Amino acid sequence: MAAPGVVRHQASLIISTLLLLVHSSVVSEAFTAPLPNTIRIRTSNTQNNAKADSSSSEDAISDFCQGTNEFWKNLVIEPVRNYVEIQPAESTVTATSDALTKLTAPPERPGIPRPVWLTILGSVPTGLIWYGYYKFSVEEELYQYEMQETGKVSGAGGYGTLFPFVYAILIGFPLTLLHIPGGELLIEAAGAWILLGQVNLYKRVNELCMEEEDIKAELGLTDPPLYEWWALLPPPLDVVVGLRQVHFLSEFWRVKRGYPSEKDVVADELFPFISMKDRFTLKQFFRRPKYWFWFTKEWDDFNDISFLQD
Repeated sequence: MAAPGVVRHQASLIISTLLLLVHSSVVSEAFTAPLPNTIRIRTSNTQNNAKADSSSSEDAISDFCQGTNEFWKNLVIEPVRNYVEIQPAESTVTATSDALTKLTAPPERPGIPRPVWLTILGSVPTGLIWYGYYKFSVEEELYQYEMQETGKVSGAGGYGTLFPFVYAILIGFPLTLLHIPGGELLIEAAGAWILLGQVNLYKRVNELCMEEEDIKAELGLTDPPLYEWWALLPPPLDVVVGLRQVHFLSEFWRVKRGYPSEKDVVADELFPFISMKDRFTLKQFFRRPKYWFWFTKEWDDFNDISFLQD
């Protein structure tokens, strides 16, 4: 006979699974067939309640994200806050701005197009220090854009996303080196926070790319370009989706600003997977060398490897 703790654990797993299924879009679509009037009325009421619950959940998430952003913003010194204060579009960056201007510009609304080549140019020579500024900027731009468009937010902004990670690392590493309890926990929490933020960023980029038909057409997309969960993959596979996020977010802001399309040699030529319009699976990525590099574009697919087939 199973121990009570085991039974409770199994029951918890079952309940959690059922809750996930209830919220699954696949399951909800299975119940869209016509129903008798009485049941239909009850279903309508249930759907209305679900919408109200969804709205309440969105409000709660938005309130949490706004509170998080404001809390960490208050911990940043005023000169820094003033420099990175969100600006109207083209306050600093225009369609003809040079690379240095784009790299050093404060966040703008709508956001600044930062193509992959520019992001690499800023990140590699600075040992990824500039990438921290990129991360802050894109999160703050999305935060301010959502506030302007809907009055709600689904992310914690630049302050709420980056600075909990930074402070946890700055405090956690010395504690770990001095063998003081709590240091490792802080570092692990920092990693989890930034990773969850990255998953959420990919989700939001997908939503932006799909929000309007003219944007989808301009971007050449029929489906969301990113698999959010790829952020959880080990390196270098997580870099694949990360570079695609940089590309498609940049392209979204370019379209929003009405800027002409420009060739990105890194995304369009050197690493074709970055700018591919179709969202590919891991199996497709591994068996199709034409996705990988400029020198593998003409290679044949590995169709004879059984475990790579869909």
